[in-house]
Amino acid sequence: MNQTVNMVGIYVRDQREALAFYVDKLGFVVHTDVKNGDYRWLTVQSPEQPSFQLGLLRPGPPVHDAATAQSLNELVAKGAMPPLVLSVANCRATYERLKERGVEFTQAPVDRYGTVDAGFRDPSGNGWKMIEAAATPTARSPQ
Repeated sequence: MNQTVNMVGIYVRDQREALAFYVDKLGFVVHTDVKNGDYRWLTVQSPEQPSFQLGLLRPGPPVHDAATAQSLNELVAKGAMPPLVLSVANCRATYERLKERGVEFTQAPVDRYGTVDAGFRDPSGNGWKMIEAAATPTARSPQ
């Protein structure tokens, strides 16, 4: 049996604001944007990873009651949700490019564990770790 994960959702307080951030600042593209009354199913994806979607979901009906939605929004705003990881070829260059686009970083690039990483948050408070992809080791030829 083939199984793959093709979408992971994060909670955002404002889908228009989140869409502008992920598309205009991070360079994602819209995959799905469908409304059903007040409910909006909104997903974006990285152009380099078309088989995976990131859902930008607003807490609320039909999944959450008002009190739960408020609690979730508060937790996200505090940065309490698990961090997301963005893999990049060059962390320092991507940091500079995203900073120019207005991304606010919580951590400048640092050398750590044999690679480089930086941190930022989206407008809702979701934490991101941006990690430079380790170079793939080349195969050694037989001697």
